Amino acid sequence: MADHESDFSQTPDDEEDLNSALAGLSQLATGSLSLADALTAVADFAVKAIPGADGAGVTLLHEDRPDTVVASAPFVREIDDIQYSIGQGPCISAAANGSTVRSGSLGGEARWPAFGPRVGRLGVHSVLSLPLITGEEVIGAMNVYAHAKDAFDERAAELGELFAVPAAVSVQNARALATAVLLSQRLEKALTNRAAIDQAIGILISRSGYTPAQAFNALRTISQQENRKLNDIARSIVDDAGKRARARHPHTPQ
Repeated sequence: MADHESDFSQTPDDEEDLNSALAGLSQLATGSLSLADALTAVADFAVKAIPGADGAGVTLLHEDRPDTVVASAPFVREIDDIQYSIGQGPCISAAANGSTVRSGSLGGEARWPAFGPRVGRLGVHSVLSLPLITGEEVIGAMNVYAHAKDAFDERAAELGELFAVPAAVSVQNARALATAVLLSQRLEKALTNRAAIDQAIGILISRSGYTPAQAFNALRTISQQENRKLNDIARSIVDDAGKRARARHPHTPQ
């Protein structure tokens, strides 16, 4: 243990890079970024934090399947596409087991016989995959790749695990924010559609003397007959009413 601590103290540059990456995570303004951009920033910080890394990717899981996959470099995207297309590889193993996975010779890696040789032929030989865990849930994984063989030693794995803890929090926050924004957009759209439908019902009532229920049924019948969404029919009626009103009163301010 003493030797390990001695090794750690002999590489201040690595520790400085880790601290810099952690500082970047803490300042990550996910509120101004899309989910993909926030995850890409996490991947970029991972490359900075982990010695020997040439590129990194972050995978966000949904119902234990890859949902959002980002990469810091094109070659990482190519590798991860291979991994998820065949359903085999270090990220899948790390997420399934909730533990760090490391290899320094992917071309001959027996754990992933379909994945390893294909990646080795691309000139990528080392990988460090780290599960992103919040509470007891594995929400994703971070894949760090290097072209050299045996690029990631135990120290790199330790630094990666230190980085993965706050990275998981950042990823969870980015996902929660993206979900909240999506729900807000859907609610706003629903309220806008409801307003148009209510206006169209009012127009039909004034034109035909319908009850509110009869006016709504009339809208629904038109929607079915024309095979168009109810809110599209409502907007057409509202727009038409506006055009008629402007035609009757041409000098009314627009």
